[in-house]
Amino acid sequence: MRPDLPTPAAAPAPAPRPTPGRAPVRAPGRARRGRRAGTGLAVVGLLCGSAAAGLAGPASAADVEQPVLSSRSVPLLTVDGLTFRDLDRDGALTPYEDWRLTPTRRADDLVGRMTLEQKAGLLVHGTLPAAGSTYDVAATTDLVGARHVTTFITRLSAPPTALATANNLVQEIAEQQPLGIPVVISSDPRNGFSVTAGQTVARVGTTAMPDEIGMAATGDPALVERLGDIIRQEYRAVGLTEGLSPQADIATEPRWTRINGTFGSDPGRARAMVQAYVTGLQGGTTGLHPGSVATVTKHWAGYGAQENGYDSHYYYGRYATFPGGGFDAHLVPFEGAFAAGTSGIMPTYSILRDLVHEGTAVEQTGAGFSEYLLQDLLRGEYGFDGVIVSDWGITGDCPAECRANRPPAFFVGPWGAGMPWGVEDSTVLDRFALTLNAGVNQVGGSNEPSYVVQAVRAGLLDEAVVDDSAHRVLQQKVELGLFENPFVDAAAAATVAGSEAFTAVGDAAQAASLTLLTNTDDVLPAEPASTPAVWLSGVSAAAAEAVGYTVVESVADADLAVVRLADPRGGADLTDLGWTGQEADHAALQAAVDAGVPTVAVPKLDRPLVLTDVADRAAAVLGAYGVSDEVLMETVAGERRPGGRLPFELPSSMEAVRAQLADVPDDSADPLFAVGHGLDYAAPTIADLRDDLAALHASDEVRGPVAHLLAVHADAAQRYLDRGRTEAAVRELERFVGRLDAPPGASRVSEEAERVLRQEAEAVVDSLS
Repeated sequence: MRPDLPTPAAAPAPAPRPTPGRAPVRAPGRARRGRRAGTGLAVVGLLCGSAAAGLAGPASAADVEQPVLSSRSVPLLTVDGLTFRDLDRDGALTPYEDWRLTPTRRADDLVGRMTLEQKAGLLVHGTLPAAGSTYDVAATTDLVGARHVTTFITRLSAPPTALATANNLVQEIAEQQPLGIPVVISSDPRNGFSVTAGQTVARVGTTAMPDEIGMAATGDPALVERLGDIIRQEYRAVGLTEGLSPQADIATEPRWTRINGTFGSDPGRARAMVQAYVTGLQGGTTGLHPGSVATVTKHWAGYGAQENGYDSHYYYGRYATFPGGGFDAHLVPFEGAFAAGTSGIMPTYSILRDLVHEGTAVEQTGAGFSEYLLQDLLRGEYGFDGVIVSDWGITGDCPAECRANRPPAFFVGPWGAGMPWGVEDSTVLDRFALTLNAGVNQVGGSNEPSYVVQAVRAGLLDEAVVDDSAHRVLQQKVELGLFENPFVDAAAAATVAGSEAFTAVGDAAQAASLTLLTNTDDVLPAEPASTPAVWLSGVSAAAAEAVGYTVVESVADADLAVVRLADPRGGADLTDLGWTGQEADHAALQAAVDAGVPTVAVPKLDRPLVLTDVADRAAAVLGAYGVSDEVLMETVAGERRPGGRLPFELPSSMEAVRAQLADVPDDSADPLFAVGHGLDYAAPTIADLRDDLAALHASDEVRGPVAHLLAVHADAAQRYLDRGRTEAAVRELERFVGRLDAPPGASRVSEEAERVLRQEAEAVVDSLS
């Protein structure tokens, strides 16, 4: 045992069974009802587990493969020639310790051994207390040891090795407890470019990717799955086993400030992207396994239809509204999550104002208190059988000061975090009972499982409901392999997260998301040889110089200007989508235009901005959704090509925005750019490809026999094209790309050369097809 960790507490005495008291608490407008069939997993698992490792008992050593085990203080047992972790330290193999048994049976066994207090700890999703680049040991020990909390979000932003070390510390504390239950550590997204408190985490050491809205702009589910797979590997390397993502909301209200976390306005496209993302993060579509990161898909359902675009973290923004009758469209992306086997669902904070769905009036509470949305619709119609995690703070108080609070003030104040919409006047205890009776399995953002215990003992909550939720949570911990291998190699984490191979994919995705909206007189690409002097606003000089530009201080000396533009967040309620002209970035744009310099405007499309007074003055508009300066300038210079298409329409005015319907996608009058719009650079030619190959060969980026073979394919393609044999030319170019995949021995193609030649050859093929 480490000397800085406290001695584990003794196991608490079993809690008494609840005595009759008040009736279970339910949301207003809902009658008391029995639990839905299929939620009693502790019984169903025993009856249905027909595998040999279920009812028939454990398999022999000859039938199974020994998994990797990791322990710091837990002793190991050897049984039948196999090794197990003795989590309860009783010197015998307890069924929940036996990795040969099914996850359902192991969870059954463990639930039966737990006190009410221990089970209650599984029903909250707490927050790890940060202390610099690690966690506060005493506070974490209190949460895990005294309160029995074993699921946490981390908001720690630290380099991979430091984060992995900190997460190992949490697992070390957990394994010292009487039952040794491992911890699931979750995270909000931490690979993108947007950083918003309570919604994303600053990227440190992980692979840079476009925000989810940019993934949608690529139009490529296979790429999104690959990005999800990279996130999976990076998370597992640092000890993160649950992602509070993806957002399956659709972007129907342009003013809503969380659009950058969605996959756009089209339900069908969002469905495909959500499915790909979940598949990548969970490592397949057949359920959780020891290499998975569990996904919590959010926000069920209709969050994208926020009234006036307001943020439902705040009391004034507590309603979503459906004047166009479009609620069903907001369910479609979740079908992709279900198809991929998402392990979790997070309900929206929002009250679905006056919604009647399939003849049922939906309770006028946040979705986390709605039996209709969680039990009838989610569990019933859609058959979801995973863990429902409430959004953060729904059981907290929102006093008068909280109800008057509005942006830009943070939604957490002296009162804490409280988003109990529709049940503001209830007590915290009643809200716990309400949400758990409605179908939530884990209360997000709470470190207070004592309310679960109080609710049971007061007769507000049946202990069978607690058992059901505890079983679901434990089963996923087993499926993730945490009972066997909770620790990670902290030193190796830095070689996985942000690796060269992952960075190449992330950078390519950023370029593929960039959306060329206008390009007057083909100002882009602007090769440094022809436009050597560049003036920059919001872009690093080093990135421009790296591709051959000379950066000038005065815009009057420039051949080209590149200006980044941020979301203006205008108006009294900070939801306006256009600029007033007083913003510093817009002033920089105007200064470049006034100087007569061809100007590339790069607006970050976190939302569907009104670009009317940008598009009419910039020579080119290149929409971004999270892009590094390096990838941006490589694209401006023509070393990369923008590949994105708008994932939502861009309205022409705020008047049009205010007149559209919050729940209907892309319905503003006379949009400036339609959804799906995007231009391409002029297609390269085979001659361009041959010239680039020759230059790369001369610079030793391509050497050996592969240089000759690539030239043969390029020359053959040109000859076929000259004879009008386009299909044969395309075949030769495909062989060219194949050579890049498998160059012959004694050959070398640098990573940068491979990227340039592949992109150019594929662009030629696209132009010919």
